[in-house]
Amino acid sequence: SETEPMLTERRLSCDESDEHASEDEDEGLRSDMHNMPKESPLAMALQILVPFLLAGFGTVSAGMVLDVVQHWGAFQYITEIFILVPALLGLKGNLEMTLASRLSTAVNVGKMDSPIEKWNLIIGNLALKQVQATVVGFLAAVAAVVLGWIPEGKFQMSHAVLLCSSSVATAFIASLLQGIIMVGVIVGSKKTGINPDNVATPIAASFGDLITLAILAWISQGLYKCLDSYPYVSSLVCAFFMFLTPLWIVISSKHPASRTLLYSGWEPVITAMVISSIGGLILDKTVSNPNLAGIVVYTPVINGIGGNLVAIQSSRISTHLHFHCAPGEVPDETKGCYYPCRTFCGTGANHRSAQVLILLVIPGHVIFLYTIHLMKSGHTTLTPIFMSIYLATALLQVLLLLCIADWMVHSMWRSGKDPDSFSIPYLTALGDLLGTALLALSFHFLWVIGDRDSDVGD
Repeated sequence: SETEPMLTERRLSCDESDEHASEDEDEGLRSDMHNMPKESPLAMALQILVPFLLAGFGTVSAGMVLDVVQHWGAFQYITEIFILVPALLGLKGNLEMTLASRLSTAVNVGKMDSPIEKWNLIIGNLALKQVQATVVGFLAAVAAVVLGWIPEGKFQMSHAVLLCSSSVATAFIASLLQGIIMVGVIVGSKKTGINPDNVATPIAASFGDLITLAILAWISQGLYKCLDSYPYVSSLVCAFFMFLTPLWIVISSKHPASRTLLYSGWEPVITAMVISSIGGLILDKTVSNPNLAGIVVYTPVINGIGGNLVAIQSSRISTHLHFHCAPGEVPDETKGCYYPCRTFCGTGANHRSAQVLILLVIPGHVIFLYTIHLMKSGHTTLTPIFMSIYLATALLQVLLLLCIADWMVHSMWRSGKDPDSFSIPYLTALGDLLGTALLALSFHFLWVIGDRDSDVGD
């Protein structure tokens, strides 16, 4: 394992003079690469299984919380909060999972062996994440106000300020808590010899949805109660967190890697936020239909599971490229036009991980469906028709996401972008949009064919 960082360093630091290296040295490099340890599918599945189930139960808990808080005054009278939900829950993909992927790669290529470099990398990335969380939280609120105003043509300044305050405060607090947890997971994985690519991204999402949703519900309901008596409270809350942004900018600019992302890392997080907000608009319009109330409890589950699985695959492909290819170069088998069979058919490490991940979808969702059923949550009976359509929807979502991940990560690497910083925000946002849209279509279809009961669990 000590030769892996050395090998990567040698590959990444190559210049034109290396073209004249001796054939013996090239043969030695290839020999080292062939001797790198390989994970068996069973070992990979066992490492992924526990954090996958933990993340799944976290999303189930988030769904149950959302099922309860949808009846609170803030959610009923300011329905644009539902547009915020996928965008804020998507922050784990935009920020936490991206941080996990970056630090996992740093561990695997040996950049965190030095204690000084390790803590500089951690502090710089955490500060960067707080800047991004604050800005994205504010932009998500603006998107929610605009998307809520366009269909109805109504605008209330007090509601807009409440949305901004709730979103910024939730994004900031949740991001800080989850970032600290994430660093502990990465450092712990390194010490115990577990591949952080397998466990970091699911654990990043394990309690992320629950923490974020609970904070959003608590803050928005509290500000809603203050709306009439103390209308200035919302403005003060928003201003407080926005004024902290320059401090985080100064801290993040101290480390070269986070300083680079401070200027160039906005495109994926902002684009992902917009994509998630469109999913939120679909959720808002679906929830407002009393006949489709049951969708609420399942939305965080299907979105979270899809995002978790595709984040694992993206992180693994990125690490594989960092090990084996110089930036701008891709393996021969990924050159040319993309075709879906390329993702799943083969014996390479990325093929095996895609096969393992797709096999986890059906058993995982069955466990989570029955957990919701046993907790007497939700508004939908688990009929055979419902389960068949729901599981088919979940499987289709993950199939599409894994195919998109294979194409996107290799395309980004070929264009010189680091997939650890750019791919996961897009993929998890697409997971939110696909999950919400497909689930809404499924519930509409169930209603049309007569599989309808919207009072279970009331």
